[in-house]
Amino acid sequence: MSFFSPHATADWAVVAVFATVYLGMFLGGLPRLKLDRSGVALLGAIAVIALTGMPLEEAARSVDLPTIVLLFAFMVVSAQMRLGGFYTEVTRRVGALPLSRAGLLAALIAMAGGLSAIFSNDIICLAMTPVVARLCLQRGLNPIPFLIGLACAANIGSAATLIGNPQNMLIGSVLRLPFGAYLHAAAAPVAISLALLWAWLAYGPGARTGAPELRRPVAVQVQMAGEPFDRWQTAKGLAVATALMGVFLFTEWNRDVAALVGAAVLLLSRRFHSADVMGFVDWPLLLLFIGLFVVNHAFGQTGLAGEAVAWLAAQGVHLTDPGALLVLGTVLSNLVSNVPAVMLLLPHLGADPHQAGVLLALVSTFAGNLLLVGSIANLIVADLAAKEGIVLDWKRHLLTGLPVTFASLLVVWVVFSR
Repeated sequence: MSFFSPHATADWAVVAVFATVYLGMFLGGLPRLKLDRSGVALLGAIAVIALTGMPLEEAARSVDLPTIVLLFAFMVVSAQMRLGGFYTEVTRRVGALPLSRAGLLAALIAMAGGLSAIFSNDIICLAMTPVVARLCLQRGLNPIPFLIGLACAANIGSAATLIGNPQNMLIGSVLRLPFGAYLHAAAAPVAISLALLWAWLAYGPGARTGAPELRRPVAVQVQMAGEPFDRWQTAKGLAVATALMGVFLFTEWNRDVAALVGAAVLLLSRRFHSADVMGFVDWPLLLLFIGLFVVNHAFGQTGLAGEAVAWLAAQGVHLTDPGALLVLGTVLSNLVSNVPAVMLLLPHLGADPHQAGVLLALVSTFAGNLLLVGSIANLIVADLAAKEGIVLDWKRHLLTGLPVTFASLLVVWVVFSR
């Protein structure tokens, strides 16, 4: 094939678009343009369709629809819980318990990790951050360790299931991983990592910095702008979430279809207008997925991705090797964010990708704790903390993120290298 043939020219144009899109993933946008990651991915998809003459039907087929449907459905479930005031209420109640500083840290980390395994970790951080910040100030505790613990616990806990975060949904859908088998494999690394996070924040360097702890019940009076607690709507949302977990664990029904039915049940409401629920759906995230699916499909058609993997194999780096996948997953997740990193690595996990898929899900999620910009959940906590007058910058996050990330990745390595 001539370097200047129309086909080769189109290939290089696709490579240029691909590189630009992933530069946008790294930077969070493109310089001098008011584009976020979703905008970059969408424009990239439009560009490769136009440059290659890709039929729209082929572009549509490149999108993993079950992943998009599952994401949408659980955004609706999370919206129901948020509108019902569940997240705020449960955080208030935990904050009012007569616990020591270490005990309160343990309770909040366990709660954030557990809720994130079922609902979106980003939503958990959105709802819990203002409450955690204010209850710490009321109790005379330094809020920084609690807020970092919230962000890290939400990330770690979300790795426990195939519905805890977007990258896990993608991995589970594309590789068709069994829900129960994944939970069984991920439970121990997640639980150990949460315990290590708690130990570092409770007893690590600087743990005692701040005001004294209290051991008596505290009347936590946190005024929130969100919805008041609604027992019926919360119970309705919890019933649907519980039913879906049962379906995922004990039946062979398609997870995306079951989740869509659950979302439909919640949308049938006399209390919450469907427009209010839809307002909490993260449409830009869905567009990000769709755009990246199309861009990655076009790049895959050039054959360069396969050549790169073959070159790595010739150098002794095999993606089927746990060590190589752990390092590449960690590096890419911090360079371009975890969802784009997973999309790049998924097609190259070998003939038996199930164990590699579990490893990739854990690594790409745990790696998000390394840097403040490594996870949207981290940034949400930092932004909302700033509104409460609390400065959570990258240096403060790194003091916890660095040791906790390496400890959790070490746990994954020990578990999967046996």
